[in-house]
Amino acid sequence: MGNETMPLSISGRRTDSEFVRKVRELGGENLHLCYQCGMCSGSCPAASHMDFSPRHVIEMARLGLHEEIVDSKTVWVCASCLACTVVCPRGFDLSRLMEAIRLLALRKRADHVGPEDISVEERGELPQIALVSGLRKFSG
Repeated sequence: MGNETMPLSISGRRTDSEFVRKVRELGGENLHLCYQCGMCSGSCPAASHMDFSPRHVIEMARLGLHEEIVDSKTVWVCASCLACTVVCPRGFDLSRLMEAIRLLALRKRADHVGPEDISVEERGELPQIALVSGLRKFSG
């Protein structure tokens, strides 16, 4: 594939345009709706536990920076609570974007947590439904 078909990121590295296409296909959201107002980041109850703010993830997704997003904690910390979607002036559903990115990562069979990562004490205290849903979200 020639250089002219791969857009450059801000850092000058080649970005993954296939990733952008797949995110849009799976998430159903137009990444270009976002104009980076920051309402999503300001309303996110989990933002303080993320290494990239929600609006930063949108920009990284637009640039096709797949590895950087998947290697971060942000998409795995997102609880899909829809707080970002409710306040977005453009109607962008960020939770759908986060879910699409998680799906793409898990399709590569990359587990982000396993039963062995949860202590015996925690396994005894946590509701079984929470364990099952957590493992479904974080394992391929």
